[in-house]
Amino acid sequence: MRIVFAGSPAAAVPSLEALAGRHEIAAVVTRAASPQGRKRVLTPTPVAEAALALGLDVIEANRLDAATTERITALAPELAVVVAYGGLVREPLLSAPPHGWINLHFSLLPDYRGAAPVQRALIDGRRVTGVSVFRLVEQLDAGPVVRMREADVPEGATAGALLGQLAELGAQELLAAVDAIAAGTAVFEEQVGAPSLAPKLSLEDGALDLAQTAPSVLDRWRGVTPEPGAHVLLADDSGTAERVKLLALARSGAEPLAPGVAAVAGRTGIVGTGSAPLELLEVQPAGKRPMSGADWLRGRGGAARFALPTTAQEARA
Repeated sequence: MRIVFAGSPAAAVPSLEALAGRHEIAAVVTRAASPQGRKRVLTPTPVAEAALALGLDVIEANRLDAATTERITALAPELAVVVAYGGLVREPLLSAPPHGWINLHFSLLPDYRGAAPVQRALIDGRRVTGVSVFRLVEQLDAGPVVRMREADVPEGATAGALLGQLAELGAQELLAAVDAIAAGTAVFEEQVGAPSLAPKLSLEDGALDLAQTAPSVLDRWRGVTPEPGAHVLLADDSGTAERVKLLALARSGAEPLAPGVAAVAGRTGIVGTGSAPLELLEVQPAGKRPMSGADWLRGRGGAARFALPTTAQEARA
């Protein structure tokens, strides 16, 4: 089939590569290059880089506005495919290709409609997730599904690792869907069940509540790693708070500590939660380099205290 592909992040690259190996990619639509890193170097999206490596034409656009719609329509695609592009597809572009638009989504729809399905599923403690390929409609992630496949969530997987796994699995399902559409054998079925939403994460979503149980804290840490990143607030006697990033966290068999209290235990650094302690494998204090939790705590005299939510502090008082 003659396809226009729209996508931006690394999670969309396996799908582009799979489709390019079997179908004609008329063009790749992706978001414009943006400043990245500390030096703010103007960097193309991973999809743009992959498309150029494949020798494909690239359309950089942060919105599918009238000008971009005209460019896509002029390519006369039979089908359009979107994987995490980062923009909305509206009429008349939605109906321009004869076979419409299909979307690869990283959840078992109608669960977790929205921008952060993988992250939200991990935060909620889900142990099974999956991918869905569906036809785009104007309502958010609500179109009929043509392919769906479950996947177990690996023990300890972060959102970044799980998304990488689902990207590979999803590319297989997406290719199967496009093949079926090309052959005229595709069957689309309406979504069944009450939908749940997965809105984009903010920096505040990365704040860990150490008054929660250890499994709940770990689930949130996994869901917000690597983006927007997990953090806690370091409380000192003056009442001020400094953000400390928790880059790596794990279960610990050490003796319990009060929620929010961190200390060196043998060769490791641990922090108390509402149940069992967790090991601070790697932390990054504000303005400093990443380091082991134990080294950071030793530099503070062997202990630290993290702020708890107001409600938890009041309950303990």
